[in-house]
Amino acid sequence: MKNILFAASECVPFIKTGGLADVAGSLPKYFNKKKFDVRVVLPKYSCMIPKWEDKMENVDHFYMDIADQNQYVGILKCVHENVTFYFIDNEYYFSGAAPYDGDPRWNIEKFAFFSKAVLSILPVIGFRPDLIHCHDWQTGLIPVYIDNFRYLGEYYRGIKTIMTIHNLKFQGVWDTKTVRQITELPEYYFVPDKMEAYKDANLLKGGIVYADRVTTVSQTYAEEIKTPFYGEGLDGLMRARSNDLCGIINGLDYEEYSPFSDTRISKKFTTDTFRRNKPANKLALQDELGLEKNSRTMLIGMVSRLTDQKGFDLIDYVMDELCQDAVQMVVLGTGETRYENMLRHFAWKYAGKVSANIFYSEDLSHRIYASCDAFLMPSLFEPCGLSQLISLRYGTVPIVRETGGLKDTVKPYNEFAKTGTGFSFANYNAHEMLNTIRYAERIYYDKKRDWNKIVEHAMNQDFSWKNSARQYQELYRNLIEE
Repeated sequence: MKNILFAASECVPFIKTGGLADVAGSLPKYFNKKKFDVRVVLPKYSCMIPKWEDKMENVDHFYMDIADQNQYVGILKCVHENVTFYFIDNEYYFSGAAPYDGDPRWNIEKFAFFSKAVLSILPVIGFRPDLIHCHDWQTGLIPVYIDNFRYLGEYYRGIKTIMTIHNLKFQGVWDTKTVRQITELPEYYFVPDKMEAYKDANLLKGGIVYADRVTTVSQTYAEEIKTPFYGEGLDGLMRARSNDLCGIINGLDYEEYSPFSDTRISKKFTTDTFRRNKPANKLALQDELGLEKNSRTMLIGMVSRLTDQKGFDLIDYVMDELCQDAVQMVVLGTGETRYENMLRHFAWKYAGKVSANIFYSEDLSHRIYASCDAFLMPSLFEPCGLSQLISLRYGTVPIVRETGGLKDTVKPYNEFAKTGTGFSFANYNAHEMLNTIRYAERIYYDKKRDWNKIVEHAMNQDFSWKNSARQYQELYRNLIEE
């Protein structure tokens, strides 16, 4: 039996701000329970859903030195769907209104505390992992502390680490002097071939340098981050570690996202019934959002953070042109003010054609995935992306830019071979995107049989966590047995 510990700053169903939470909460369920004991540790935030707090039991507590202070470390535990979750409790650090509230320096200190606490609780909880799987910059210090802790005793020697990069854009960067004071790590670690990057301390870089293996969330993204455009200043390091770097695509919880059992949608459907039932969902959504009711009109959906990364500048550029076509558009999400206002403007200008929902609702997101004909993701970069996996599952045909996980998971439609699961374009260009949308429109309106074939192919794809878990198991096994 191999002991594996996931360390993450968020995790479903307890707390979620993005795709990282889905990975940390869903993936552990799919490992072979006879061969792997996979547990998860995360902060106990005050902003967690209260019902989970009632299900936690106290394990122990102690005090730990960090940032020239002696801080309380409480340990709580909860078993959910046969997976053990540990929560690190400290009201000083985790009582904010959101997981990443406050200024960047405060977040550096908060997650330095978390990283050190993850290692400090291990002897107390009686679970010594063979491997710690660290997720994103918030846990980047764990491999560094492991290296440092090895000098403190035998217990920590031999624990392997994997660093998974979910989005290289976020690295945990602050000035070296402050980070040294917070972490209490020796000067030895703050040099250019270790944690220092461009004269600042970089927590993610520390994790990448000291982890035994580095993974990303898609094969294409693993290659992209070796280039200056996608590498966010760390492309040289990624090239240096290329022998230890691999991409494993994220999976999807097929129980949570299932068109034939989803209670949040108007009418359930399968590959046999989508021709009849998907239009019924569309009519219900049009009615709910005040769009003109017409089951034949092509409905394009987006569920996204409203940021540059997600390609909203392209949408802004051609929205007036797109709205001249026989299409409707529904958008759900929050983000940068300029994009929120841009969408509000188009919803006002094209009332009945465009629906802008500037908030987030899990229920509404499910109805959008189930009701739309196509799903638009024109991302500048996309490490993995979950939305295209969900849209495939619900037979909502993705229209994507060929980058990262989007390129790995969406097969472009071939009109001659009658293959493919969606539509794609290569360059980050507004009119290339518009031309691809219009090509999809043509197939939708003029070649309905072909369109339905694309929907079938999409729904028959398997991006469940089983496949990803199998690849991680192999990676863990090889690394532990080295």
